[in-house]
Amino acid sequence: MRKSEARELIEQARAAWDAEEWLHAAELYERVLAHFPDLEVSAVWWYDAALAHKFLRNWAKAYELGREAAARSPRGEGDPAYWNLGIAATVQRDWATARDAWAGFGIELPDGEGEIEARLGYACVRLDTGAGEVVWIERLCPTRGRVVSVPVTGGRRFGEIVVHDGEPKGERVVEGSTYPVFEELLLFEASELPTLEVTVAAGEAADLEALVELFSGHGFGAEPASSLRVLCACCSEGTHEQERAVEAGTQQVSLAAPEGEARRLLERWAGETKTGRSWSGLAAVG
Repeated sequence: MRKSEARELIEQARAAWDAEEWLHAAELYERVLAHFPDLEVSAVWWYDAALAHKFLRNWAKAYELGREAAARSPRGEGDPAYWNLGIAATVQRDWATARDAWAGFGIELPDGEGEIEARLGYACVRLDTGAGEVVWIERLCPTRGRVVSVPVTGGRRFGEIVVHDGEPKGERVVEGSTYPVFEELLLFEASELPTLEVTVAAGEAADLEALVELFSGHGFGAEPASSLRVLCACCSEGTHEQERAVEAGTQQVSLAAPEGEARRLLERWAGETKTGRSWSGLAAVG
């Protein structure tokens, strides 16, 4: 291939990129890279080709091309080639490559081998279900998190592990602390905990908070309806002040626990005071 032909194909690739024709753009880049893999500008072409396959959720190709992009990128300078390789390697469960990619980006993780199980604090993820539901996660690595709130979207569960993108699309501010909202890329590991619903009567907000803490203390989840907030898409992708406070009264509570355990904990909760606490209508919903 002559360089003049390569330049023409790169122009076509950029036009396809601008039109969001990701597969065509990637194919054009790859045609050029087969002949010119190591030009100074080739690192950008490898990166764009890998990114196009990431957009297509073709993780095997994003991983393959991402390795080439990262191999031609500077280490320790926050180069996005390493971040995208970290995501693709995580999806492929190549933990050694993922660890090296995060190090190449400039992120320090605890030493170890195998699946990354770091404690990187909390964030939010917008589930990829079409409903726009935002849930809280505990971050296990730069791109994975365990869901620690009870989703109300059907088919999703407390305790599942998701892979999310690296660019935040929104923020949640709680008691002065700001947490990013990431977009879900895929469900990485399902949860076996079923989702239940129960009608709860709580005389005071503290009664409902006690219920949430009781379930949380046993590794389960409880999400009172009064703690949920409905936002339009524009507000959801902006900065939103959020209170995790709950309200007293009668309301639905979503639970994540085996039904037998849920009944036992509800009985315990209701029996801790003589008045003001009751429950009824426990049923599985997902």
